[in-house]
Amino acid sequence: MTDSDTYEVFAVKYAERDARRPEHFLGGDPHDVPMPMDYFVWAIVGRDRTIVVDTGFDALDAESRHRRLLRTASQGLSLIGVDAAAAPTVVLTHLHYDHVGGFDQFPNASFHLQDREMSFATGRHMMDSEFSHPFTARHVAEMVMAVHAKRVHFHNGDAEIAPGVSVHHIGGHTDGLQAVRVNTAAGWLVLASDATHYYENMEATRPFSIVFDVPAMVAGYDLLRALVAPGGVIVPGHDPMVFERHPPADPALSGIAVRLG
Repeated sequence: MTDSDTYEVFAVKYAERDARRPEHFLGGDPHDVPMPMDYFVWAIVGRDRTIVVDTGFDALDAESRHRRLLRTASQGLSLIGVDAAAAPTVVLTHLHYDHVGGFDQFPNASFHLQDREMSFATGRHMMDSEFSHPFTARHVAEMVMAVHAKRVHFHNGDAEIAPGVSVHHIGGHTDGLQAVRVNTAAGWLVLASDATHYYENMEATRPFSIVFDVPAMVAGYDLLRALVAPGGVIVPGHDPMVFERHPPADPALSGIAVRLG
């Protein structure tokens, strides 16, 4: 790979909610103590291209689902110099409301999505509220409209979407969830998204409570490790500890944006 195939990667917090430990582990947890959840979008910034990962949610979802929307995805990304309105490429890790709900802030983007995720979000499993609850039907319908507008690139498994950036089907949390692997100056970095919500889900092999396929979620932990090889970095989807393990993107953005690699 050349220098132009390496990237800086940022996580930007756009929302938060109060939560407790039993909510985050399949089968609960004996310690009923606070365990907050942060909501992120990510930016992969290279010399020749910028790729955004996920789009956050909007004010309607924040109100209906009782989340604290601190800033829109576009407002958060602007703090690190990324213009959502001009972004050409967005990876959607999956179609849950908090990962796709802000997609209208990216009017010029093409979206990368797994075939299985679109099938899952529009298929028979959405008749079961256990699986449909994290989806917002309006977002899914809008993504179908984006398909007809020829703005969606579908993937059937693993694929390189740019030199040094690839998507990898994980499943588990949803049938078509994908992670994103990025080549950085320090080595491989994987944006796990909800393949592991918290470091603890993966590190202790304790699956998150919202899950479509438990064996696939557990197998996904090993796949994440294989994607980065020894010494690489895995970034969970919702863990406030990201701010403890990585430096701020800028001192003025402490608690808002971190530089992951």
